[in-house]
Amino acid sequence: MTLQLQYEFTSDLPLGRWFIGHMRGGRALFRTGPEEVRVPPGDVFVLNQPDACLGGAVADAVIDFAVLEPGLLHEVAQNASTEPGPVRILASHPVSGVVGGRWARTLAVARDLVTSPLALKSDLFTAQVSRLVAAATLETFPNTAMGDTGIADRRDAHPATLRRAVAFIEANPQNDVSVADIDRATRTSVRMVQLAFRRYLNTTLMRYLQQVRLHQASDELRVASPGGPVTVTSVAARWGFSTPARFSLLYRQEFGLTPVQTLRGEHPPLPVR
Repeated sequence: MTLQLQYEFTSDLPLGRWFIGHMRGGRALFRTGPEEVRVPPGDVFVLNQPDACLGGAVADAVIDFAVLEPGLLHEVAQNASTEPGPVRILASHPVSGVVGGRWARTLAVARDLVTSPLALKSDLFTAQVSRLVAAATLETFPNTAMGDTGIADRRDAHPATLRRAVAFIEANPQNDVSVADIDRATRTSVRMVQLAFRRYLNTTLMRYLQQVRLHQASDELRVASPGGPVTVTSVAARWGFSTPARFSLLYRQEFGLTPVQTLRGEHPPLPVR
């Protein structure tokens, strides 16, 4: 979403979502509760707290926004939060100008991706792009996500948790699977599931899901006919990879060859999962 306008405003109700912006031109002042944020051109910023009313003024502003559901940040966080409930962003500005610039570039790429023909054909593709922006947001702004685990969690991260999580992932690789979905399927906390993957498989939950999708994509490429309707681009989109280039990079890391080589029948024996 891009806005270019000049006005003052006050909302009577909370927006209910995170609005993360890149001020490409003009100037703005925003108020959420007692906090007042002035945004000059070039800045990346958090517009609001989802549960607070918003006011402010903008003048000749050109702003690109990412609109994120509160639960999405919690789903993509690799660790739990210092507070109950969804992850919260704690500051309006990035931890540094460098990561702020990186976030703005990520948003520009995401905007191109969600307006591409691939996005119209695959809900999974669009969901993965949303998670890409959410992950970049967690890396850019101070937030309540943390990496520590408590004694009770360490005690409860049992192999049965891992078996249930693995079974759910391998039964649903084609779906828009989130951490919250796996949490419900395993009947444990997100923290326990993540700890089980780190402890017993030396990986993360989302990395394991990514590997399962890579193997599914590889199976599809191996049985396809070169020059037929199946392409590397279509397979990457079908299995939720944001770009063919990223898919190729991850594929080479996993299998030691490119997707194009597999499509041409040049694959070596696949490693056992």
